[in-house]
Amino acid sequence: MPDLKDELHRKLRESREVLLSKLDGLGEYDRRRPLTGTGTNLLGLVKHLAGLEYLYLGEAFGHPAPESMSWVEDGSIWEGADMWATAEESSDYIIGLYRRACAHADGVIAALDLEAPGSVAHWPAQRRETTLGFVLIRMVAETAQHAGHADIVRELIDGKGGADQDSFGESTWREYIAAVRAAADSFRR
Repeated sequence: MPDLKDELHRKLRESREVLLSKLDGLGEYDRRRPLTGTGTNLLGLVKHLAGLEYLYLGEAFGHPAPESMSWVEDGSIWEGADMWATAEESSDYIIGLYRRACAHADGVIAALDLEAPGSVAHWPAQRRETTLGFVLIRMVAETAQHAGHADIVRELIDGKGGADQDSFGESTWREYIAAVRAAADSFRR
């Protein structure tokens, strides 16, 4: 039976790689442009998760980020500044920040057991005290959720839908989409 901490950490690393893979082959514009009504964009998802890695799997366990993030320092994080990259924040900077935050978090995960106590300062007082296990589950879920968002945003950019689409092949994929569309159309009024 696999070790629970190792399995959670493995799933977290997998979701991190899926997220970053969605940036491959895209220019700055496509990495930044909002493609949903709420402004969701690829580089913003990476920036957001960089901050969460440092916060939840670092600061919450007495291992603060070794670098500052302007949107945290000035409080604009609470206005959504962590969900998009400014013109001054290059892809290289955001991706590098994310990789450094993940490496920092990996060190904390390796050093602590699942029952290690932590505290998330911005959580309500009655829930503020936590454990590495609880926060690790939260980060696995958060990262997987945002990797899924990134998958959809990437598909909106250039039609690349990920591993499932790749394994089907183009003609099979068109047949699949036609079947999905026909099922939906049967409910048109």
